[in-house]
Amino acid sequence: MARIEGHCRCGAVHWHLSADALPRTYACHCLDCQTWSGSAFSQQAIVPAERFGVTGEVARFDLTSADGQRVSNQFACPKCFTRLYNTNSARPGLVIVRAGTFERSNELAVAAHIWVRRKQPWVVLDPAVPAWPEGAPQGELYPLLGLPQPAGA
Repeated sequence: MARIEGHCRCGAVHWHLSADALPRTYACHCLDCQTWSGSAFSQQAIVPAERFGVTGEVARFDLTSADGQRVSNQFACPKCFTRLYNTNSARPGLVIVRAGTFERSNELAVAAHIWVRRKQPWVVLDPAVPAWPEGAPQGELYPLLGLPQPAGA
């Protein structure tokens, strides 16, 4: 397995991933991701937690969903405030890594788009890339990202 790496803007926090290749990513166009990213959408990769590691101090912010059913743990550099990754109680054992923090971010491919009903009108999507008006069912999204089927899918 290769070592894939990434870091925050200032370099105080580095992460690494053991994988055979760069992971496939998805783009989320929901309003929360637009606000969190300060842009039109966010792009991220979902990776197994046991293959992911971090060096350097990270700040953590826990966000409970509106329905109280899940908690998202956000991790960022406390010096430059770069959002690096998050975990989510709805996806145990997985880490969601912000695509822009990959050292080879220019090589990442988008395999799916979610929440496209909220996308900015000037964003044009490739019709060959699967897209959902809201969230994609995990049983459909995970195979596109090269992840094993979630339990119960």
